[in-house]
Amino acid sequence: MPEVLAPGSLPESFYTFSPEEYWDEPRDSYWFEFSNWVLLQGRTQNPRIERLGQWADRTLSGSQHDLPNNASYLRVGFATESEYGDPFQFEPEARFRLDVPTTRRKLRLVIESESEELIPLEERQRDRQLTETDRTDTDTTGALRYLTQIGDAINLSNDVGARLRFPPDAFWRATARKKWRLDDDWLLNVQQRFYYYHSDGWGERTWVGFGRSVGNGWYFQSSSELEWVHRDRKFVAAQIFSVDKRLNNRSTLTPRLGVLGESQPSWRPTSAFADLTWRYRLHSDWVYTELIPALEFPRDDSFKDRASVLFRIELYFSGSLERPYLD
Repeated sequence: MPEVLAPGSLPESFYTFSPEEYWDEPRDSYWFEFSNWVLLQGRTQNPRIERLGQWADRTLSGSQHDLPNNASYLRVGFATESEYGDPFQFEPEARFRLDVPTTRRKLRLVIESESEELIPLEERQRDRQLTETDRTDTDTTGALRYLTQIGDAINLSNDVGARLRFPPDAFWRATARKKWRLDDDWLLNVQQRFYYYHSDGWGERTWVGFGRSVGNGWYFQSSSELEWVHRDRKFVAAQIFSVDKRLNNRSTLTPRLGVLGESQPSWRPTSAFADLTWRYRLHSDWVYTELIPALEFPRDDSFKDRASVLFRIELYFSGSLERPYLD
């Protein structure tokens, strides 16, 4: 094993520098001081978040045992966006989730920094292109989630909770998921969600995705989404085409094309967009950077092109032992 993992034996794609530079002496600089501080945060914050999830798990379940792969996380970072030559201005971002998987056998406590049902469809589809000031503020939510299964493969969850504000806004949502393999190549994923918020009324969302490998490491997906917006008495829809490829063990490339529409006053397109996401793992499995050039054609601006470039650095703190490297 030492011979297999020796610096000279690893492929060049493993390194962010040429292999012969492995033995070079480090150079002191402001960047190295800053990067060392960032790495220190990962070593200190990841165990703290893991201990927080485990403590909440044991306290609420009354058990002395806990699961190490809970979905609790804290994502913090900085993002900047420029449109047609506007100067870059970095803005802080933060999102979190406290997921307690063993409160009871099929019951979870989930506290999240945002409610995706209250985020407009167009914003959800272009979430990674936006900075924090461009996103809708939906308030933190807390819910008890009951997990069940219908048949052999349909996963069903029911959430009862509230938006954590004054006064609280109670809500209920139910989500069903199912995955099929249509043949040797094609996969079909379906998600159906119904929800009710006391202040916003009820709604429903249907998402269908087809995907398959198209060769040379590329994976193609076509996704369709339809949502009922009760307060506006209309349907909104999205059709997205994307391909994804892992370039090496550190980076992925994802081009997308999308069209959005609405049913009022009649069915019509509201915008179209194209973007390209390059995501790079800077360190381990918790320091990432993204570069996203995008082009949007909104109806509100007579479908004139609106170009932008977003750059993001993100730190992903989590106690899970099964964190994906590039998600």
